[in-house]
Amino acid sequence: MAVYREKDFHERRNAANDAKKALLDKFKARPAADDPQVLARQAERKAILEARALREAEKERLKQERLAREAKERAEREAIEAEARRIAEEAARDEARLREAEENERIARVLADEAERKAKRDARYAARKARVGRQPPKPFV
Repeated sequence: MAVYREKDFHERRNAANDAKKALLDKFKARPAADDPQVLARQAERKAILEARALREAEKERLKQERLAREAKERAEREAIEAEARRIAEEAARDEARLREAEENERIARVLADEAERKAKRDARYAARKARVGRQPPKPFV
């Protein structure tokens, strides 16, 4: 079985220096900005970005068209609902006027019947008084 051995200070320092050196070598090995591979990669990225911008513009245009269509449909639906509401309110007003007219007619009939009954009662009373031959008492003046 292997025994674990901790690294001492010198080994750790050498490992850090090696890592720094590897990073520096990697940076130095990077191709220059005018390298054909770098230019090709930049052109490819540019093409991807342009295609993305076109897709986003198309998506935005479709979204605006959809929003405009929905707004138009909503406006049409609201106009239809407003017209239906206006017609319903007009019908309700007509029905209320009709009920009011019927109620007024009923009240007028009741009042006419009441007046007719009162007139018959007064006629009977006057006839009874005439048969008896008695005059009603005179009011005090």
